[in-house]
Amino acid sequence: MPAENETQKVEAVLREHAMSYPGAHEDFPWGHRAMKVNDKTFLFMTVDGEKLNLSAKLPDSKDAALTLPFTEPTEYGLGKSGWVTAHFEDASQVPVPVIKAWIDESYRAIAPKKLVDQLPARGTAVPGPASKPAKAAAGRKASASKAAAPVKKAAKKVVSKVKAVAKKAAARVKTAAKKATKKVAKTASAAKAKTARKPAAPARGKRAATSAPKRARRS
Repeated sequence: MPAENETQKVEAVLREHAMSYPGAHEDFPWGHRAMKVNDKTFLFMTVDGEKLNLSAKLPDSKDAALTLPFTEPTEYGLGKSGWVTAHFEDASQVPVPVIKAWIDESYRAIAPKKLVDQLPARGTAVPGPASKPAKAAAGRKASASKAAAPVKKAAKKVVSKVKAVAKKAAARVKTAAKKATKKVAKTASAAKAKTARKPAAPARGKRAATSAPKRARRS
């Protein structure tokens, strides 16, 4: 049996996380891995060589997720229901903490309430026996902060890119305006000079003054 590549190892980590939820089981419709609860899918995953594709239902964080460069609304109309699909070229691109948070959100959106009630407070912690309240709360806060970091980093890159494009556009507009101003000034100056060189026209109804002919002297 060939050794697992890095992408398959990442998929195994995400599968283990999904399977840790109450009532979770897996199925393979159409040859794709589907993680289900109560026979309803809350996560799709496929690995093709080094590539990993996955889809999850994100009713709360869909808009934020779709700002990331590797996501798009899920096809077949599922995007309208909050489903988001992510595409990764290799394992190094997969933000595992973020995907675990998506799995948690998707499971809670699909699973029956009686199963969701068995989970700890909303966060990215793997479901399981709760530790002391204070320690558990601190752990959830740290996990949430860690999960949010890749999202904030990606959002920051997008904002920086938009600012750079806007700055270049503003510079181009400023340069074009400066050139237009110079052209208008040059045209006005030329027109003024031309007007100054042109002799004044006589007033209407009056003839231009002419010098009277000299009378010949009588000899």
